[in-house]
Amino acid sequence: MVNGKYKSISKVLWIILVLNIIVAAAKIAMGTYINSESMTADGFHSLTDGSSNVIGIIGIAAAAKPVDEDHPYGHKKYETLTGLFIVGMLGFLGFKIISEAITKFANPITPEISIQSFIVMLVTLCINIFVTRYEHRKGVELNSTILVSDAMHTKSDIYVTIGVIVTLVAIKLGAPPVVDTIASVVVAGFIFHAAYEIFKSASGILVDCQAVEAERIERIALAQDGVKGVHKIRSRGTADDIYIDMHVQADAHMSLQESHRLMHEIENSIRGELNCDAQVIIHIEPSQDETEKF
Repeated sequence: MVNGKYKSISKVLWIILVLNIIVAAAKIAMGTYINSESMTADGFHSLTDGSSNVIGIIGIAAAAKPVDEDHPYGHKKYETLTGLFIVGMLGFLGFKIISEAITKFANPITPEISIQSFIVMLVTLCINIFVTRYEHRKGVELNSTILVSDAMHTKSDIYVTIGVIVTLVAIKLGAPPVVDTIASVVVAGFIFHAAYEIFKSASGILVDCQAVEAERIERIALAQDGVKGVHKIRSRGTADDIYIDMHVQADAHMSLQESHRLMHEIENSIRGELNCDAQVIIHIEPSQDETEKF
């Protein structure tokens, strides 16, 4: 089941990789041909989409490895770790575009805009919209961090491409060529924003931020017969790899068999509402009222 999931994720990444390479090549080739800095920058932005797909494929291959002696919790965090590599690539690209823009501000070059350049941008825009929707839908369907993160990255490409199209139209209507350079700086801004969003998501998982609201877990546990209180609730992981532990207060006279049954009921309820593979650890203790009687 797990390997089947990772094979599906890898298949999606390969499809997106091919499409991203086509988009990047078209933008870079046309941007270079017409001397458009913003279009070329957008092309390199798209190229990082392809690069992140490659990193994602490598990360998924590592994450798909089964549990072993050195990794008793499995290798799933490798999928999240790949997100940080994508952040590094985006940061490098953003600074590169800005440094080139600073140079071009002094000596702006007027792009040689043609109908072909508009066609290229419109076609690549349609491809980006398809890629974003398809990858995000598959990411949610497969509970994949890398697909959702990569879809966020590609989504920024849509806004950037629209901005480049507006820039080309403005220059065609007589705007000064420096507008093209300003647009490339805006592209860099979108790149930095995408990097921040991915970093926030990936780092939160790696440092074990709360994965599920404690109140939600408490509500599920309290709905079971025999549970008189819940506290010290903790959770970590991702939507498809949740780890939860808690202390549950119950009748002090409950037998070991009854306590075991209660734990399973709580576990099954949590798995039924959150994730069928959620790992739940429960510490049963006597309720507060009954503890005071002893």
